Amino acid sequence: MSSGALALGGSAAIVAHGAARLGLSTALAAVVGRDAAGDFVLDVLTSAGVDIAAVTRHPDLPTALTVCLDGPDGDRAILTAPGCLAAFDPRQLPPARHIHAASYFLQPALATRLPDLFRTTDATCSMDTNHDPSGHWHLTPGLLEACDYVLPNEAEALALTGTATVDEALAGFVKAGVVTPVVKRGRDGATARKGTELHSARLTPLDPVDTVGAGDSFDAGFLAAVLNGDDLDRALAIGCACGALSTREVGGTAAQPSWEQAVAYAADAADSANSTDAANPADSAITPGVP
Repeated sequence: MSSGALALGGSAAIVAHGAARLGLSTALAAVVGRDAAGDFVLDVLTSAGVDIAAVTRHPDLPTALTVCLDGPDGDRAILTAPGCLAAFDPRQLPPARHIHAASYFLQPALATRLPDLFRTTDATCSMDTNHDPSGHWHLTPGLLEACDYVLPNEAEALALTGTATVDEALAGFVKAGVVTPVVKRGRDGATARKGTELHSARLTPLDPVDTVGAGDSFDAGFLAAVLNGDDLDRALAIGCACGALSTREVGGTAAQPSWEQAVAYAADAADSANSTDAANPADSAITPGVP
């Protein structure tokens, strides 16, 4: 390892940071410790414009810490000391028109409470489970049917549904009651299903410096576009743009774009991808991601 960087971590925190950069009024409900790491998390979020009034500080347990080791071949090892993460047990959430939950499998108290939190709100709701270290991939009964959007990556989607293809996974989510499932596919963009219709977006990818948090930045961009009233195809493209642009620097949040930057990249990269597909039609795979 030749270098390292201290950066904001946690899927929900990265989404909140990205959403604030995109101009959304954003609040985070979470727990951190009474330690230097907790101070750092709150300072970074506050500097980005995230409302941290609903972030509590655990009196005894430390802030969760994660070490990400990136190899030159793109492989990655992630080691997490959970600290107070499992102790997050929200009784209520800040008023919002949309609620997004993340790191589901690392927060058992939240996982148990989440279906009721989603069902009893007037807000639309989304979830990015992230990886399940146990390998079980079991969700609380009733959770999926309370979700307007689920936002797993391809490997997570197949594991959550027990299916072999993205199309089968999307169908499985719809059958379970999810209104609009979305699967993030890395360099192949993202695919969503609305009713019986499939929607996809793929942009010409950047040469990444660091892909940590790219899926969370996708979530921020996709949800910002949805809340802005954009249609599903444009929301997918904005999400892909935010995910791609976030990889330009180390750490996941330093290069998260503004709304204007995301819109411009989505338009430019889509034009480039469409030109490439027109020249090479056989290569076109798709048509129109803390506590």
